[in-house]
Amino acid sequence: MTLKVVVVGAGVVGAACAFHAVSAGMDVTVTDRGPVGAGTTSRGEGNVLLSDKAPGPELALAHLSRTLWDEAGRELGPDSLELEAKGGLVVASGVENLAALQEFAARQEAAGVRVEQVDQVRDLEPHLAPGIPGGVHYPQDAQVQPVLAAAVLLRAAVRRGARFHPGEVAGAVTGRDGRVTGVRTAAGDVLPADAVVNAAGTWGGEVGRRLGAPVEVLPRRGFVLVTEPLPPMVRHKVYSADYVANVASSDAGLETSCVVEGTRGGTILIGASRERVGFDTTMNTAVVARLAAQACRLFPFLRGVHLMRAYRGFRPYCPDHLPVVGPDPRVPGVVHACGHEGAGIGLAPATGALVTAHLLGRPWRGADPAAHTALLPDRFLTTPGGAPQ
Repeated sequence: MTLKVVVVGAGVVGAACAFHAVSAGMDVTVTDRGPVGAGTTSRGEGNVLLSDKAPGPELALAHLSRTLWDEAGRELGPDSLELEAKGGLVVASGVENLAALQEFAARQEAAGVRVEQVDQVRDLEPHLAPGIPGGVHYPQDAQVQPVLAAAVLLRAAVRRGARFHPGEVAGAVTGRDGRVTGVRTAAGDVLPADAVVNAAGTWGGEVGRRLGAPVEVLPRRGFVLVTEPLPPMVRHKVYSADYVANVASSDAGLETSCVVEGTRGGTILIGASRERVGFDTTMNTAVVARLAAQACRLFPFLRGVHLMRAYRGFRPYCPDHLPVVGPDPRVPGVVHACGHEGAGIGLAPATGALVTAHLLGRPWRGADPAAHTALLPDRFLTTPGGAPQ
């Protein structure tokens, strides 16, 4: 019997889940209250990174995703995704900072990441400020155009038989045994399903609650600046070494670290900021000014460049900085695929593949889904006495 799956969320993670599930022969319906890729997907830079991940389950997922992005590029056309294997360059602000960066890179290399120590960073990026003591080049880092990638993956899923049903999920429909039999939309429609995938991004916590399987996914606001189009000036994704520490931080307050990269269209993207302010969409000009100043210190030529716009969005944040991927033991048939924070675009294909493996209950390419136990939702569950299950 064909497995019926409803994917909640039409961002890049939901699109990847739909693409892999329908490719495995499932009957797939994708639902979202808004347009394709309109949430966190539309507010990111399109990063496909290994460089910012410490050895562990997230890096393992990133490794798989990097391979799958290349496969998607070959199958769907790299230009359709604007997939660019540009590589990443992480630079140190001082000698002590460089030593810590090199130690981190050595651990990544031991885990299979390709790393190249760089003494003269201006050989790779001629427009960098003088005096930077060194850095690490990550040739596997890449970039996609995120909304385009989500749309292309979902369009490919639809060509293979998936459907898109606009609507907001109001709750789960369950049988007498508590197993999901479908979802109910706010408009009153019922979408039948043997399994429901929660790929609702920043709203994954709320969607989980509506499905009877809440997970701790919180919003973390970030800003990105966009310059006027320029001739090619920044060749790689370039960021300061403190970016990795900021990604891993659990502080609620504002944190910024310098991230600069060019796009195919000639604009330069500048980030990154992180702060936990709920779903407050207020434009904070102080954050914009701080990001601009940091970028100008790293690339002095930016002082003479016009800022075209700034946008902000919310990353789906989990307290332990790992996504929630896998079946929820409280409601049979619910599978989570959310909480990726700022890495959802990069991790989307592997998440889709892993979700599909869980739905089928069998390994994917010889990789046992049980090997990804650190990503399962039951890590957040507690007994009535408060102890982890």
